Amino acid sequence: MESRHKAMTGLLEEVSRLHAPNPPATPAQVAEFEQRVGWRLDPDLRAFYLHCDGARLFAQRDPTFGFVDPAFTFLPLSRIRRARVVMRDEDTEQAGPPSWYAICEVRDSNYILLDVSQQHGGRYPIRDGYNEAFPDPDYCTQIAGSFEEFLKGALGSKGRWFWLRTEA
Repeated sequence: MESRHKAMTGLLEEVSRLHAPNPPATPAQVAEFEQRVGWRLDPDLRAFYLHCDGARLFAQRDPTFGFVDPAFTFLPLSRIRRARVVMRDEDTEQAGPPSWYAICEVRDSNYILLDVSQQHGGRYPIRDGYNEAFPDPDYCTQIAGSFEEFLKGALGSKGRWFWLRTEA
């Protein structure tokens, strides 16, 4: 448990040191979010949002426009919605599972999804929100067992979609 906390702390320090984090969410904002969505943040997500209420990884800094074209844009709590609402502008069963939430934008209108229908070791799994095939679970597969695992992969990715297998 302590080593997991240290690992997440190290990842959050890297986000602050090398990327563009937003100011932290307050405990009141976290409570308001949890009330709105009807589920609680797991320990990884709680640590992330109390450290920074969203972040941009591998964003290029433009003097006129600020940060542009980030590889990963972790959404602030106020923008987290069901994936079917974000990706299909519809909150119906036909538009996707009610338990998938868009938590991170990646390039080309794709998202990283949190699956709150299950937990493993107290953490929610992460899915690929491949827009063209959403919500087909064969294409929107689990890509990480936890937010910590996904964040670690993202930080080590050099801005690439590390979860996609490439043929050699």
